[in-house]
Amino acid sequence: MTTKRTLGRSGIEVSPLGFGCWAIGGEWQSADGQPLGWGKVDDEETVRAVRRALDLGVTFFDTADVYGTGHSETVLGRALGKRRDDVVLATKWGNMFDPDTRTLTGGDDTPEYARRALTASLRRLGTDHIDLYQFHLSDADPARGAELRDLCEELVGEGLIRAYAWSTDDPDRAAVFAEGPHCTAVQHALNVLQDAPQLLEMCERMGLASINRSPLAMGLLAGRRSGPLEAGDIRSRPPAWMQGYDGDGADDDWVARVDALRDVLTSGGRTVAQGALAWIWARSPRTVPIPGFRSVAQAEQNAGAIEKGPLTAGQLAEIDRVLGR
Repeated sequence: MTTKRTLGRSGIEVSPLGFGCWAIGGEWQSADGQPLGWGKVDDEETVRAVRRALDLGVTFFDTADVYGTGHSETVLGRALGKRRDDVVLATKWGNMFDPDTRTLTGGDDTPEYARRALTASLRRLGTDHIDLYQFHLSDADPARGAELRDLCEELVGEGLIRAYAWSTDDPDRAAVFAEGPHCTAVQHALNVLQDAPQLLEMCERMGLASINRSPLAMGLLAGRRSGPLEAGDIRSRPPAWMQGYDGDGADDDWVARVDALRDVLTSGGRTVAQGALAWIWARSPRTVPIPGFRSVAQAEQNAGAIEKGPLTAGQLAEIDRVLGR
């Protein structure tokens, strides 16, 4: 498998997978106490995991200012250190938060807030520019999206960002950003259990990269079985949008689907997680999955998928057959 993919029409090259940095932000919550992180983290292990990923050829890291209310950006910036220029750095804006109480406090889609958020992200990440800046409010007004797209073009002109994207599962909203010459991607949910044909078709048609969050279905495709989850883990009290978890752990129906796919996904000596990433690569040459991680072992498993490459067309067809698609 080629060890590079291009981020849409930007010409920016990245490794075939990126590392998603939501989980390394640690615990944080909504105003009503709903957990929004993935439980406790060990920052020293995070730093080791990021550096191990770099050594294994991973050059794309995707975070957001709100993950851990600033903590994910801070620890990622520390881990990258002098190797900042070896990587493509993506972050997001739009959510407001209080780092003292580690609480999400709302959203702000104004251009003024975008500038303030960018300044704060640059400081936490210890860098003078963001390679890919992504709007994080998935259901914001498309008219405001057009305003923010124009602002992003200004930020590119000022050298503060290189490219931008909207993190949304709505093709119509993504298309608003895509009208800008330096829009280069859409970040959207995609995994073997949750296909996104409309967004993939749009990325193909408009020359955009498809950056894939939830590539391991919030851990279900990484071996997460039923059973209790720690209190600070978002999956212990899953919000309405989260599928596959029911409050007691993994949903039995989803676990059964993963089990039905196990033989195909583990072909060629892959783990289930590596097979799930291989499905995404086979689904479109524009995809860049961003699995999460909290340990060196997870970093090694995710990066280890690269050398095994994508699934075959026959294996894709077999998966569709098993899932009744």
